[in-house]
Amino acid sequence: MKVAIFGAGTMGSGIAQVFSANGHTALLYATSVESAQRHKDKLAASLSKRVAKGKMTQEAADDLMSRILVEEVAAAADADLVIECVAENMAVKKELLQRLDTLCKEETVFATNTSSLSITEMAKGLMHPMVGMHFFNPVPAMKLVEVISGANTPTELVEWTKNLCVGIGKTPVVVNEAPGFVVNKILIPYCNEGVCVLQEGVASAEDIDIAMQLGCNHPMGPLHLGDLIGWDVVLNIMDVLYNETHDPKYRANVLIRKMVRAGKLGIKTGEGFFTYNK
Repeated sequence: MKVAIFGAGTMGSGIAQVFSANGHTALLYATSVESAQRHKDKLAASLSKRVAKGKMTQEAADDLMSRILVEEVAAAADADLVIECVAENMAVKKELLQRLDTLCKEETVFATNTSSLSITEMAKGLMHPMVGMHFFNPVPAMKLVEVISGANTPTELVEWTKNLCVGIGKTPVVVNEAPGFVVNKILIPYCNEGVCVLQEGVASAEDIDIAMQLGCNHPMGPLHLGDLIGWDVVLNIMDVLYNETHDPKYRANVLIRKMVRAGKLGIKTGEGFFTYNK
């Protein structure tokens, strides 16, 4: 199968790696061919580290990279599946999908890796049916894919997507469209509540995380988790949840907005509620 992945960042590159590792051809797109090539080179460097540590063979790495292609957008015309992973912004996603709608063959399946936005709204006006395929970071390691059905997603497309996920080694869960779907509807307010507890002076950031790790057996606390996700992403999803529901429990803490304005987004910027080596 030929899969065209638009958005070559952490998620897009990870999705390309998974499809390629399972024998599919992955076309990787970014803002330019040069940008996509840089992301491909970064993935190659990451695999080289795995080879050096004995976690995979050089032959396996070379084989995987040989199926990840960087080409002009026109090469996506005969793709069997398009997965968009561009900025979590409805206008940006719709503009891309509308361009691809006229480019791709009739049989192409359109999928979105959105973490919270409406599939129904995204698909409005498109000739191609659309389904959500929400992968989780890091994509090669995380087993879950939320398969999201919009109001107009055909039942047979949901079943096809479930089978595809199983075929690439993932575990699908079927989700009817709702703000935040399943995971982020529960997880992102958890991060927000951790910030609320910190702002109220109940405990330090370190102790809040230790409390949730040892008291609830969570693999990481809410503040480190938010640092991992990126507080800009957390804020964006909180705003989607609040704007869609107007439920005050989804109102983002003002400290998160302050952190985002300061560029303290977490691991990807080297500083969030904790400090990291970039």
